[in-house]
Amino acid sequence: MSTFKVLQFNMQFGQIWDDADPDNAPANLELTISEILDQDADIVLLQEVEHAKPGGVQLDPPPNYTRLKAALGGYHSYFSYPKADPRELPFGIGLAIFSKTPLHDAFHYNLPSPPIVFEFEGEEKTPTDRLLIGAKTTLAGHELQLFNTHLLAYFMLNSSSEDHIEQRRLIARQLHCLDGPVLLGGDFNVSNHNSLIQQFAEAGYQTVQTEKITWRRRPYVLDHIFYNRYLHPVRYAVKPTMASDHHMLIAEFEFMAK
Repeated sequence: MSTFKVLQFNMQFGQIWDDADPDNAPANLELTISEILDQDADIVLLQEVEHAKPGGVQLDPPPNYTRLKAALGGYHSYFSYPKADPRELPFGIGLAIFSKTPLHDAFHYNLPSPPIVFEFEGEEKTPTDRLLIGAKTTLAGHELQLFNTHLLAYFMLNSSSEDHIEQRRLIARQLHCLDGPVLLGGDFNVSNHNSLIQQFAEAGYQTVQTEKITWRRRPYVLDHIFYNRYLHPVRYAVKPTMASDHHMLIAEFEFMAK
């Protein structure tokens, strides 16, 4: 294996994109699965795997993840919900890592959200916590640490992650102590991504791209694949898809000598 391929995708629990009425578009998980399989990536990082249920109920087993596992039969995988919370809003939750090579040392790490008050459907709310998950795998004789996250969209709450950097700081703290190849993918929900790029650069990480938007609803680069000095991106692409309100971010990497 000279290179390996990574797919970063906020799948929005399988809800397709409809220009006329995106909020009420139907779910089509088979289209999601088809798009993922078409990429034939070695590593797949998914956000918003499940559709949050009223009252914060978390179905076990998680239905979308269960269907994904069955369809991606050649992959090993790990999934986690965020901390259960009755305040959960009816959007996408849950993170998954899929890998063609076995995963080990999987974990999930809670990312607390600040008590920012916002209005949703005429009621005052505060945001639920977010999540970082991780696992290790071995590719071409190299142990690779994988991370996947989905951060709070402060810009949707009339605030900014630059004023509330604790979630990002907790992730950067995880990155600082690692020696060896590391990939961090996710939907970082940062509208002004320059501050995010600088923060993770200080931890020794770069993102594969900052030019092409990855979200249909606003012209933002929300999705990233960060890598450290032990990896080199050979190529990347942002692939539009009708399977979500996010585009797919795809990158190929090669290992660098230590």
